[in-house]
Amino acid sequence: MKKVLILCEGQTEETFVHRSVAPHLLSRDIVAIPTLIVTKLSKSGAASRGGITRYAQVRRDIFNLLRDNSAVLVTTLIDYYGLPADFPGVSTLPAASPHHKVAHLEREFTRDIGHDRFFPYLMLHEFEAFLFVQPEFVKQMFTKRDAVGRMFGDWESFASPEDINDGQHSHPAARIRRHFPQYRKPLHGPRIVEQIGLDAIRVQCPHFDAWMRRLECL
Repeated sequence: MKKVLILCEGQTEETFVHRSVAPHLLSRDIVAIPTLIVTKLSKSGAASRGGITRYAQVRRDIFNLLRDNSAVLVTTLIDYYGLPADFPGVSTLPAASPHHKVAHLEREFTRDIGHDRFFPYLMLHEFEAFLFVQPEFVKQMFTKRDAVGRMFGDWESFASPEDINDGQHSHPAARIRRHFPQYRKPLHGPRIVEQIGLDAIRVQCPHFDAWMRRLECL
């Protein structure tokens, strides 16, 4: 068995690894273990977890995970949307396609960590992009209304759910919450993704598929 440690931005990503990614990799003798980012330590030593406000939080936790020499790889499950301004590569982000932008950020991230057992993954543009692979499951979770495409705006004009833009009111999560304010990412996100399935997500989300293929080949 090979062990992979995955630093997750929040509870939703952690649950996604537990329910979807880890069972798939286990069939290939790879044990995937998610860990939540520590965002704050109290005076008593208690940790608050989830979310990113400063890159230093991410960097610290990655090096903590890299101390585990039994892990063959340390990777990440972090949203591209909403990265802090001090994240590597943000200040030099090129005017390019989303896939070129995220590749730039991952290269700078890799360069900053500088460790041969580190391989980053940033989700384009956030976890909710996976829900747009088959958005009818979002509708079914909350309502029986039709016209899913019109409800979520112009998402069908994008080549992939990963290309849905990161505008303040048009990023994937904003599109969902606009019509379904009862949507709660940690509760509903992983459940809907389980219904969609990893195979369907990988077909429509090439950046995610590339990350999965990297893990499968360990």
